[in-house]
Amino acid sequence: MCGIIGVTGSDATGEVLLGALTALEYRGYDSAGVAFVDGPGLPLVRFRAAEGVTSIEELGKLALQAPKNSSAAIGHTRWATHGAPTVENAHPHFDCGGHLALVHNGIIENYREFAEGLLASGHTLSSATDTEVVVHLIEEQLKVSDSLFEATRSVLADLRGDFALAVISSAEPDVLVAARRTSPLVIGIADGVGFVGSDIAALLGWTRELYSLADGEIAEVRAGTVRATDLAGNPVTLAPINVSWDVSAAQKDGFPDFMSKEIREQPRAVADTLIGRLHADGSTDIEELELTPDRLRDIERVVFVAAGSSYHAGLVGRYAVEHLVGIPAEAEFSSEFRYRDAVLSSNTLVIAISQSGETLDTLHAMREASRLGATTLAMTNVVDSLMAREADGVLYTHAGPEIGVASTKCHLAQLAMIEVFALHLAEAKGRLEPNERRAIAGDLLALPELVTRALSSIEAYEAVAEKFVHSENFYFLGRRLGLPIALEGALKLKELAYVRAEAYAAGEMKHGPIALVEAGSIVVVVATRTNLWEKVISNIEEMRARGATIIAICEEGDEETAALVDSVLCVPATSELTSPIVDVVPMQIFAYAIAKARGNNVDRPRNLAKVVTVE
Repeated sequence: MCGIIGVTGSDATGEVLLGALTALEYRGYDSAGVAFVDGPGLPLVRFRAAEGVTSIEELGKLALQAPKNSSAAIGHTRWATHGAPTVENAHPHFDCGGHLALVHNGIIENYREFAEGLLASGHTLSSATDTEVVVHLIEEQLKVSDSLFEATRSVLADLRGDFALAVISSAEPDVLVAARRTSPLVIGIADGVGFVGSDIAALLGWTRELYSLADGEIAEVRAGTVRATDLAGNPVTLAPINVSWDVSAAQKDGFPDFMSKEIREQPRAVADTLIGRLHADGSTDIEELELTPDRLRDIERVVFVAAGSSYHAGLVGRYAVEHLVGIPAEAEFSSEFRYRDAVLSSNTLVIAISQSGETLDTLHAMREASRLGATTLAMTNVVDSLMAREADGVLYTHAGPEIGVASTKCHLAQLAMIEVFALHLAEAKGRLEPNERRAIAGDLLALPELVTRALSSIEAYEAVAEKFVHSENFYFLGRRLGLPIALEGALKLKELAYVRAEAYAAGEMKHGPIALVEAGSIVVVVATRTNLWEKVISNIEEMRARGATIIAICEEGDEETAALVDSVLCVPATSELTSPIVDVVPMQIFAYAIAKARGNNVDRPRNLAKVVTVE
């Protein structure tokens, strides 16, 4: 959430800022702003808008008044944390004289104590944000420091919390200062131009020479050059970022929205995640894993930590590890994990799942696991993300950039990667016979074609969804691996259509929730032909007896299940282990179709952000 862009040395700073902010819209925002250097020693020029997801459009109109030859500028999309989404709270924030401007992602935990001191010394704070105190602290520090870089570095040493920030000053009109702790920040260099951004996607339209600013580092970016130190002042060398995709991958390519494009990219996302890692004989090769077979053999327990759709992937991972490897496995909400007294050992493997590699809850959970002595793996779609750098090993998904806030192709890629890793761990521990490995590999390698077949039924899925556009209450049920899919289906409907959708283990309905079921209730059931199919049918009968309308995800040609329900979402048959990767597709399209029919923005659902970088 929130996005940062900064540029120096360009003869089109306004174009760069607005283009990059548009590229960052998917992260989620409710206000936006830009600030420009107008000349040495002159007050900075600032424009801000708090018009929700049209704020950047409004900025485009305001920025027509921007200086034509600005030497440096910064911009920001804000997702409100401290302070309401108003113009006053939008970034960039100024110092008292309007000669310094700062943009910031994250949260400054000790801002109140600084605010009191600043007010006592005569500073005026014009917002309700935690961010504004930082620019005033830099203003104070400049009274004793000889550069913006040194003043900023000194201030940051006293801050508690997480931040990525960029600062400009009219006193040093060609300088951008950028720093980070936990929240991501990327440096870009082109001929005579320097950039900072919170996301690779923001900079790819301007340069491919990109560098990662590591945790606790600060950079001074000038036109075409950069120098960096840690917060103690020791020089550091920035790590280059290898980007395997281009800006066209982050464009709609004729689709009405990113979500519909990304749904259709899912067969490729699964195929690219499997290729090179899984072979037809069931052997596996995960180059970036960095954990040797000997180390894997010592693993006695696996814990998945994640949030949202990634948590649902972790639930599938729990089953896959227990089923294939035969060791205990758990899935935990990352937001809760670090706040309980987790018991871990050196033989516990904690797998932190985050599409962006930036999710703050999950990052802190992974750090807590490491502190407690566990081995850690980061599963992420972003090469060289913060979690990837800090973990003991990495599992990369190869889904390509995902712009839509509601995860689709990244979720399928996570599911595929989890099952490959479970097979890899089973191989290391000598758990499976060669014929078992070959059979599992065959099921996994068939997935891109099976997902393609499911996508061929989009019109049929949409026709079912059309019947329920005006429904406001849904129940999603599943058993064993059907439960994570039910949870994901309910989440997608809540995210996109803004309707009440609850998911339960089907066997739990009779222990309380069934009291809510009555004539007209809509119940979506994962009813593919697993070993528990007969029990699922019994659960369907319970719902039917109470007048519910039943929608079933069932296998193609399963007329027996179809005869018991009101509507079907048919999918190709596959093994139970791999079924989540196929069964989730109609859930995505069902939610997407209802949301579109209700006039909702499926790429940027209200109140949500793609990358959650606050707790």
